[in-house]
Amino acid sequence: MQVKLLAYTPQPEKTVAAAAKLCYAAADIDTVLEGLTEEKTASFLDMLSSIGHQSPIEHASFTFGIEGVSRSLLAQITRHRIASYSVQSQRYVKEKAFEFVLPPEIEKIPEAKEEFLRAMEEDQRHYENLTAVLQEAHKKELLAAGEDEQSASRKAEKQAIEDARFVLPNACATKMMCTMNARELMNFFAHRCCNRAQWEIRALAVEMLKEVKAVAPHLFQKAGPPCLSGPCPEGKMSCGKAAQVREYYKDL
Repeated sequence: MQVKLLAYTPQPEKTVAAAAKLCYAAADIDTVLEGLTEEKTASFLDMLSSIGHQSPIEHASFTFGIEGVSRSLLAQITRHRIASYSVQSQRYVKEKAFEFVLPPEIEKIPEAKEEFLRAMEEDQRHYENLTAVLQEAHKKELLAAGEDEQSASRKAEKQAIEDARFVLPNACATKMMCTMNARELMNFFAHRCCNRAQWEIRALAVEMLKEVKAVAPHLFQKAGPPCLSGPCPEGKMSCGKAAQVREYYKDL
């Protein structure tokens, strides 16, 4: 897995503080950024956190480049709908010798790992065979319809991989860009940094949190699972490790 913060709102903490200042002080657009020292910026952010006023933090957004994650993760992260996603298409990009994500629990058991790798090899073979069969059939139809050789080959391959991709597994790796504002990121971290989140998206959430903390440490100082700032909300399903979780995120 590789996670990189590609872009973000310039001076994200100051931008959020300016929005808060406009809400609560006699400021106008020309002066709203004036006097926002590091200390005053922190004060505004602390105030927003203490009273639960979250809309000002929506003014800061963050764009991540993510790769080496599975299509299974893609299905999970896109449930966070207040976000923008651009994903490498399996319709237009041929999965030749496709990369895949090997779950740790499978990797640590030799028999399970062997079975998993064999399945990946079989999926690759089925994908390539289906692509070849479909491409040949589509090319014949296109040539018969008057397409020239080069055009027919290009269009036939695109049509072939569009349907051959249905045989690819959830483990198939993908690449994406994802943009979220700070409020949605807080929500994302609350759900996905929790020990009860699935291991892959939890690992992604931790890496994303590290990235934003590097550029907006005060804004995200309390970000993470709910047990960092209160009792675990999971009830009987709690992992029972709140103390260890708090210690981990304290040093993140």
